[in-house]
Amino acid sequence: MNQTQDSLTSRREFIKNTGKLAAVSALAGVALPHVHAAENNTIQVALVGCGGRGTGAAGDALSVTNGPIKLVAMADVFERRLKSSYDALKRSKEFGKLVEVPEDRKFIGFDAYQKAMDCLKPGDVAIFATPLAFRWVHFAYAIRKGLNVFMEKPLTADGPTSRRMLKLAEEAAAKNLKAGVGLMSRHSRALQELYQRIQDGEIGDLILLRGYRMHGPVGSAFSEKWPGKPTELLWQIQRFHSFLWASGGCFSDFYVHHIDHLCWMKNAWPVKAQALGGRHYRQSGGGGTYVDQNFDSYSVEYTFADGGKFMMDGRCINGCNDIYASYAQGSKGMAIVSHHSDCGLPSSTYKGQNPERSNLLWVSKVNSDQQNPYQNEWNDLIDAIRNDKPYNEVKRGVEASLVTSMGRAAAHTGQEITFEEMLDSDHEYAPGVDKLTMDSSAPLRADSNGKYPVPEPGIKKKREF
Repeated sequence: MNQTQDSLTSRREFIKNTGKLAAVSALAGVALPHVHAAENNTIQVALVGCGGRGTGAAGDALSVTNGPIKLVAMADVFERRLKSSYDALKRSKEFGKLVEVPEDRKFIGFDAYQKAMDCLKPGDVAIFATPLAFRWVHFAYAIRKGLNVFMEKPLTADGPTSRRMLKLAEEAAAKNLKAGVGLMSRHSRALQELYQRIQDGEIGDLILLRGYRMHGPVGSAFSEKWPGKPTELLWQIQRFHSFLWASGGCFSDFYVHHIDHLCWMKNAWPVKAQALGGRHYRQSGGGGTYVDQNFDSYSVEYTFADGGKFMMDGRCINGCNDIYASYAQGSKGMAIVSHHSDCGLPSSTYKGQNPERSNLLWVSKVNSDQQNPYQNEWNDLIDAIRNDKPYNEVKRGVEASLVTSMGRAAAHTGQEITFEEMLDSDHEYAPGVDKLTMDSSAPLRADSNGKYPVPEPGIKKKREF
């Protein structure tokens, strides 16, 4: 992995850059029942999904200083991953003493999420950091139990689960449950100020948005044949970036942050997308054949209702020019939205279209204690819980996930796809995921050669696979 890849910020690296996102809902002023923390004022947390993302989120939760909080239960389908997560959290000098998870509150299996949440009281918090296919299942149970939640991005990869999650969002709001979503850009204090400056007309009317995440292979996006163990289902969950049913693939998982925060700057979601993409290399460096469902390069043109455009370019190939940033072009000037990574400081604005020092209008300055958007979102969520503020990011999280899926599907099918077409699609990628057990077959099965169905633009026009 090259130097640029080594510097990529991710929860997968655990507490090097831990954190997450949240934003207030539009329910201010609505009279809702009060759902409070546990009776002794300690907020208890259950972690569902103990990989790097979940471990990082738990670390951020335990780093909140607004009142007592502790981790009391953990759940995963992999025992070794739960153990590794627990050990890392417990060893922390900053918050290890807040980890109170005895052996009888460590749960393994596809029903482990229920057992972990059963350890909580109404008003406590469940963290969902499993592959997205399980998000609606876990969220529905949390609502039933009266729990506040923090859930990782993206939230959905297809139309049916998007519609399901939107309904669940309404149910959670009706019960006054707080729900944060891991799109941390919305909690970047620099991006919050930039958003206001753009809305106030500092760079004029937005005409073009540009997002780039181009670097070498990361995560589990490119996979060779299933080795025969663990089970095909568990192996696909282990390598979730490789399978659309589990993650929406690398496009949804990697690019959703840029898509979310650039649409935020525009204050609108695109109405349609057309795209291209492809797979340049089907063989690994070791000569094995890749069998995952991803392209290694994507370019999506999104169109807004006013005719404005948004270009999102992604690439996972070593040895190419690496770009990991986002920009907004206005009629009077331009902005660097994310200087690097998913929402890297500083943000800045310029007169004209050249980001030269002589054209600088503004550059963000953020207090040191507010510079980590991952921690900001947890501070904001816990503040909403303790002070009973309306807080539900799920609708926006679903919409960001849906727009991301719209671009991915446009590339995979070679067709222009509208927001409504993506939302109304009847292709559910993992039907029956709520009934999976350790002995279940995988939602996607390899053929006799160990290969999986892949996108074929222009041939498979109605489905991605």
